[in-house]
Amino acid sequence: MNAQHRRQAVTRRRLMHDALAAALLVSGALTARAGPAHGGSAAPARRVAANAPPTKAVDIRNFAFVPAQTTVAVGTRVVWTNRDDEAHLVASSDGAFKASPAMDTDDTFAMVFDRPGTYAYFCAIHPMMRGTIVVR
Repeated sequence: MNAQHRRQAVTRRRLMHDALAAALLVSGALTARAGPAHGGSAAPARRVAANAPPTKAVDIRNFAFVPAQTTVAVGTRVVWTNRDDEAHLVASSDGAFKASPAMDTDDTFAMVFDRPGTYAYFCAIHPMMRGTIVVR
C-alpha cells in the first residue's frame, strides 16, 4: 500500500469514527427527550420479545433502506439486516426509539412497533440514508 492509499484509509477510518461518535451522541440526546414527537406519553416501540409475532424485513443495501417505506400492523417486529460491506446504524429521526448499535455486514437490529404512527429513521453514520415505518 503506497503512502497516498494509507493516508486515504486513515482518513476514512477517522471520518467513520467521528461520524459514529457523533451519531451516538445525537441518538442519546434524542432518546433522552420526554416522550415521542408524534404524540402519546409512552415509548411507541420496544426491544424485541422472544416470541414477537409477525415480522417484516428491511434490508440495508447499496447505502439505502429497502424498502424505503414499510407499512406494518401494530405489534409487528421489523428486522433491519445490513447487506453492505460498510457499517450502518439505524436511528429514529425524532427519538421515538433507541438507536441500534453499529451493524457490520449481515448484522441485524429488530424493534417491535406497539403503537400506530409514522416512524422516520435514518442511518446515523450515513445521514442521507432515510426510511419510514408506518404502523396501522
